[in-house]
Amino acid sequence: MTPLLTTSATLTAAGPLTTGAPDANAPLREKARQLEGLFLNTLMSQMFSGIDTKGMFSGGFAEQTWRGIQAEQMASEVATAGGIGLADNIMKQLLSVQEIQQSAFADSNGASAQ
Repeated sequence: MTPLLTTSATLTAAGPLTTGAPDANAPLREKARQLEGLFLNTLMSQMFSGIDTKGMFSGGFAEQTWRGIQAEQMASEVATAGGIGLADNIMKQLLSVQEIQQSAFADSNGASAQ
């Protein structure tokens, strides 16, 4: 069984997740960033939901229509700019789980070979 990810990743105290092989975990890292963007989109949508759109200086129906797109774009920009650290934590946990699974797989294969 070949692993989907390499386990040479480290989370530095200074910031984002780095790996020994830059492209090895790129697909997973992108999915983690997308998940962070989805979380931020939900967070921002809820933040904007309390704004009244029926006042004299509000945008009315048009504002309601475009608010979701605005929240989505803002969340995407925040996630692309580094986010709130959620993607790095997701990557760290996924790599940890994979290491445990690989270790258990190697132990079970070693035990059956003896």
